[in-house]
Amino acid sequence: MNDAIIETSIKSLPLLQRGKVRDVYAVDDDHLLMIATDRLSAFDVVLPEPLPGKGKILTQLALFWFEQMGDLIPNHLSDLSLENVLPDAHEYAQAENRSMLVKRLKPLPVEAVVRGYLIGSGWKDYQQTGSVCGVELPANMEIAQQIEPAIFTPATKADVGDHDINISFKEMANIIGRELADQVASVSQTIYQRASAHCKQRGIILADTKFEFGIDENGALTLMDEILTPDSSRFWNAASYKQGENPESYDKQFVRDYLETLDWDKTPPGPMLPEDIKSRTIGRYEEALHTLTSG
Repeated sequence: MNDAIIETSIKSLPLLQRGKVRDVYAVDDDHLLMIATDRLSAFDVVLPEPLPGKGKILTQLALFWFEQMGDLIPNHLSDLSLENVLPDAHEYAQAENRSMLVKRLKPLPVEAVVRGYLIGSGWKDYQQTGSVCGVELPANMEIAQQIEPAIFTPATKADVGDHDINISFKEMANIIGRELADQVASVSQTIYQRASAHCKQRGIILADTKFEFGIDENGALTLMDEILTPDSSRFWNAASYKQGENPESYDKQFVRDYLETLDWDKTPPGPMLPEDIKSRTIGRYEEALHTLTSG
């Protein structure tokens, strides 16, 4: 617990936002410092205890994937040096290996979600309507069944503590314009397919994932925030995967499953977690990082 960072304290830069996981500071008019803390959220509630090391794992994995996708679309990473931005040793230590210095963008007010398997809110939508975000799917599909081809299902961004809302592609096009919507959908599918192939080689199924995009100063679509981490994606163990069953995952599913057993209404404050739940969860994050990035 001693090395966990629950909340950063960077006095030399203005604090812009504390999200569920990230603290965001202004560097200058064109750049931001994003620090991934060890805060843990579930059901859109930040839990009272951190998961030590989680922020570093998320950052390392996101940086790995940004590099893998660099030829497909620009991303928000800048050339600034953390040593120059945070010369104070105490402040530097809070951000080391868990931060990204990024360009300021105009964020799109939607999230880009690609689903290759029927799970989560998509499964709930399908049970009620036979479709997901307006995309009609075959009848009699089972939970965790593969969707072929993968589908693009956008959502509106929610404030901290609120739930994202699934929308149709048409609704997304009405919000950001058809041309930009087509571009977002196309590049999201391309990234998903490349990442899915990489995961498959490592014995992992990329069930679904979400991306966030912004527009840079030249009007170019740019990938931002984080990509393809256990906080923004569902990774499953391919060896134990069975259609019709809730799969073994490389994320905070241990936490969600435990919380579902409690008499908790999923509003703040969240409950404390047993040590074994925390250790098993961070173990899954570490395994995902090692499996996906080594070699």
